[in-house]
Amino acid sequence: MNPIAMARARGPAPNSGPTIQDYLNRPRPTWEEVKEQLEKKKKGSRALAEFEEKMNENWRKELEKHREKLLGGNESSSKKKEKKEKEKKKSNRVSKIFSFLSFFALRLFLFVI
Repeated sequence: MNPIAMARARGPAPNSGPTIQDYLNRPRPTWEEVKEQLEKKKKGSRALAEFEEKMNENWRKELEKHREKLLGGNESSSKKKEKKEKEKKKSNRVSKIFSFLSFFALRLFLFVI
């Protein structure tokens, strides 16, 4: 038998859940209640305000320390750069010597064989 005809014979499906009328007739806050809620949101919580203030103070202290490091340590940073450059030059010399020696060792090994 036809499934559509069988569904029609059963009749309309029962409503499950709220209807549109139920949604439209739901209780709503008054304008005064809405204003109060908005004011509460604007104020925020005291605990959150205190926490933000404390974090701002900590952040300022950290920035001051960092500035002191940068401003006070300019001379030492240039010395550190010079040391790094010297170390690089030394390592380049050593690597060149080893590559030179390995080249001759390889030629010697091939000559012996």
